[in-house]
Amino acid sequence: MSADEIVAKILRARGISESELGDFLNPSLDQLARPEDLPGVVAAADAVLAAMAAGRGIVVFGDYDCDGVCATAILVKALGALGADVEPFLPNRLTEGYGMSDASVARLLAEHPGVGLVVTVDNGITSIDQISALRSRGVEVVVTDHHLPTRLPGPDGAPGEIALPDATALVNPKVAAPRHLVDLCGAGVAFLLANRLVAEAGRRGIYSGVKVGGPLLVLAGIATVTDLMPLTGQNRILVAEALKRFGSWAPTGVRELYARAARVGAERMTSRDFGFLIGPRINASGRLGSGEQALELVLSDDREISRELARIVDMRNMERRSIEQKMSEDALARVVEGASAQVIDLPEGHPGVVGIVAARLLERIGRGPVCVIAGGHGSGRAPDGFNLRDAFDACAPVLERYGGHAAAGGFSVKEGMTDEFRRLLCEYCDRVDRERPPAAAGGVEPDVWIEPKDVTLELADEVARLEPFGEGNPEPIFGLRGVTLADVRPLGSDGRHLTLSLRESRLRGVFWNRGDMVEGLRASPVRRDLAFALTVSDYGERHVELRLVAVS
Repeated sequence: MSADEIVAKILRARGISESELGDFLNPSLDQLARPEDLPGVVAAADAVLAAMAAGRGIVVFGDYDCDGVCATAILVKALGALGADVEPFLPNRLTEGYGMSDASVARLLAEHPGVGLVVTVDNGITSIDQISALRSRGVEVVVTDHHLPTRLPGPDGAPGEIALPDATALVNPKVAAPRHLVDLCGAGVAFLLANRLVAEAGRRGIYSGVKVGGPLLVLAGIATVTDLMPLTGQNRILVAEALKRFGSWAPTGVRELYARAARVGAERMTSRDFGFLIGPRINASGRLGSGEQALELVLSDDREISRELARIVDMRNMERRSIEQKMSEDALARVVEGASAQVIDLPEGHPGVVGIVAARLLERIGRGPVCVIAGGHGSGRAPDGFNLRDAFDACAPVLERYGGHAAAGGFSVKEGMTDEFRRLLCEYCDRVDRERPPAAAGGVEPDVWIEPKDVTLELADEVARLEPFGEGNPEPIFGLRGVTLADVRPLGSDGRHLTLSLRESRLRGVFWNRGDMVEGLRASPVRRDLAFALTVSDYGERHVELRLVAVS
């Protein structure tokens, strides 16, 4: 098949019609939604501007992950440009937990005794008691979030009506939004609010400064990829424009972080740079405790300070990777074969890394959901088509608190209830019948099967037009049937990865994090089926390489 024919087949399978093709291949800023299209944005902006006019202190209450840090920075930068008395606040993951807990609210009031308005970003929708407590102290609260709201238990024990916090204004696409905005992340919501604030301040004659939207858009794009939002519609536009304009629009601190982490030999930025280089480094500080250093970096406009902060944040990421590798090995050893769900308790593990370990485990075993717990605090990851948040609802009697999305979520287990949580989760999985037929190529079904001769630079260039890739628009996976492997060997100083070549062609491939397969592939030199994505390398002559995702 020609490169055009292969890509056309992929697009048809994804349901992209001829009429949609132009917008899909050419996302642009003029396709962005108006902030006013998102319910609650107008009321939220009015509340913030009223607080500014009254001279009240504003605290942006964020979160310690990449989405929360970027969302916090977006509003702090926008409000700072407008001259507001604004300060950021991030909870501490290890001592206060996610979002608005009683402990984080107590610290907020102690550190900001004169606060008049709290604006939440990437959290708040389930913090009903905490927001009531703030309101009773005379503190107004504007909630901006994108997580699912709390559902009260119904008479039969099933989830009942939605319960919402008593906020001055509430913006959450999971509560009310037109279809094209329902999948915004926390930073995407903050970006729309920031744009409304600046535009409305201009209309009221209280701001006439420079446009501030460019750096905020880049932050929203990074968060959208890192928080695993579907890269379709508005999210696709945000990410595509953030990638395209990164060099001129990215905040100084983010540019310095990317310079430290950048792929050697990469010919251009892709969504993988956001999701695998920048995002995890911003996440790392928060996972190990506080996200303050990452937030300081993202907010920094000083090149020398940014460079030092980027070094520190990068070191935190290396520390996180070391912890993650050890915990992943421990978790893998505790997998229960054949179970419909994995609930793995690592008493000696770090609670800030459980989400990554759950994701790694799901990648390895190919089915889920997978929940990993450390110190009573857990995180789960689920495969496509499984709603983890619904599963948590079914397990609510044994959970202290929980939240998240269909694909990922966090929770705390009541003391002594881990085994009961495992039982309830497995029962739920059995009830909804999440069993799947085995897929080709080691559990991965390629988008299209091709021949070795089809793997060309022309095909790689055509595939690149479908960027940005991520949730909702996954990177195309290709398959080769019955190829013979050659030169299978470990890669990396610790042999964590593997590299190989194909005897039928000059193609080479890398399988990241699967160095454990080297001996098995060498010992059984049979013909194999491969599933892989395409990458282009500029080492030496420009050429295509295979990024393997399955070998069977």
